[in-house]
Amino acid sequence: MRQPSTILVTGGAGFIGSHTCVELLEHGYEVIIVDDYSNSAPQVFDRVQRIVGRFVGAVHKLDIRNRHALSAVFDQHHIDAVIHFAARKAVGESVRMPAEYYDTNVGGTTSLLLAMREHDVRQLVFSSSCSVYGEADGGPLSERTPARPTNPYATSKWICEQVLSDVCRLHPGFTVLSLRYFNPVGAHSSGLLGEDPHGVPDNLMPYLAQVAIGRRDRLNVFGGDYATADGTAVRDYLHVMDVAEAHRIALDHLSDRPGFRVVNIGTGKGSSVLDVIAAFGDACRRPLPYQIVDRRPGDVAALVADPAVAEREWAWRPTRDLAQMCRDAWRFQQLNPLGYRASEVTSEEQP
Repeated sequence: MRQPSTILVTGGAGFIGSHTCVELLEHGYEVIIVDDYSNSAPQVFDRVQRIVGRFVGAVHKLDIRNRHALSAVFDQHHIDAVIHFAARKAVGESVRMPAEYYDTNVGGTTSLLLAMREHDVRQLVFSSSCSVYGEADGGPLSERTPARPTNPYATSKWICEQVLSDVCRLHPGFTVLSLRYFNPVGAHSSGLLGEDPHGVPDNLMPYLAQVAIGRRDRLNVFGGDYATADGTAVRDYLHVMDVAEAHRIALDHLSDRPGFRVVNIGTGKGSSVLDVIAAFGDACRRPLPYQIVDRRPGDVAALVADPAVAEREWAWRPTRDLAQMCRDAWRFQQLNPLGYRASEVTSEEQP
């Protein structure tokens, strides 16, 4: 099986997708992007090009559930492999909108698989999530930990994994690496790319960054009575550029063996919500206001990776710590106080 060189990136304008495009382009890959901009902005591609010094490949605006439009993309381009990010991704929102999450996440994945099969593209890196582990029983979570999803977002990812596993089992030659990454945060060190969610952020660090810049009054900490060291939820945070690198490394290992495989992407180190608040306060050099409120439905006490498989099989591990994650996220927020659509960073303004 030859090494892939032209990669279709679904959701390539999103937070992780855009950073992965940078990583791929910097390592010589050609990139084809599809995105419907439902939680992203087309302005990111100008910024990606400024970072890497060359043009992004073709960009197609479409919803991947539109099989006719998606098939046309495969018709237009020779595609070696796919990295599939396009999905809804917020735990809290999924509890409010379960049907929409299954429609987008599961429906989008099956539509993509059908287009891939039709065009004989059989290599896929899937954006999964540590949330599939759910309320696991203590300790770092390995790939052998049973899945116990506790919210529709996590369940949608788990269902997608089952579909992908079946496709690989029943269609020999399909190869899928499902990356269960933990909590990607931070931003590109240039300040040109970062997390810019539409509306009120559902995730901790982008909300905290908006508190720091003055767009939000304070952070609500959901739950202060978990069985953790300080009572707040613990997560394994990793820098988005480490996550982007992991996707590039995964492409290198698609040819190791066919079939469906799961790999954790994490640091193996947990940080509580209060740890993150303190680290972000250090980055912006002032304490950040917060209040502890009731737990949020679907959340769990702790999710921390056992990253041994990636380290053993790929000789890879994340290299950036929580302090750098916060510094980079804060730099992006300072340079883009109202996000991509309301601010443009010039080269003179870059740190």
